[in-house]
Amino acid sequence: MPEHVPIVVPKAGMNMVEATVIAWRKSPGERVEAGEPVVDLETDKVQLQVQAPVAGVLREVLAAVDEDVAVGATLGVIE
Repeated sequence: MPEHVPIVVPKAGMNMVEATVIAWRKSPGERVEAGEPVVDLETDKVQLQVQAPVAGVLREVLAAVDEDVAVGATLGVIE
């Protein structure tokens, strides 16, 4: 059975509690490499790229563009 690894919202500062998804760089079914940017987020102070924690296939996107997500929330799943 394949391993499922979550892509989570990182904490990018002491006061950061949430961010907004501004763009997905990959679509479900596409291959990603470890360290490759897969989703862009924006806070009131900064834009950041969330990188794939492992190589694999993006199986599921759980946060849509323009959706607000909390620090630690799962954005998507890599298999």
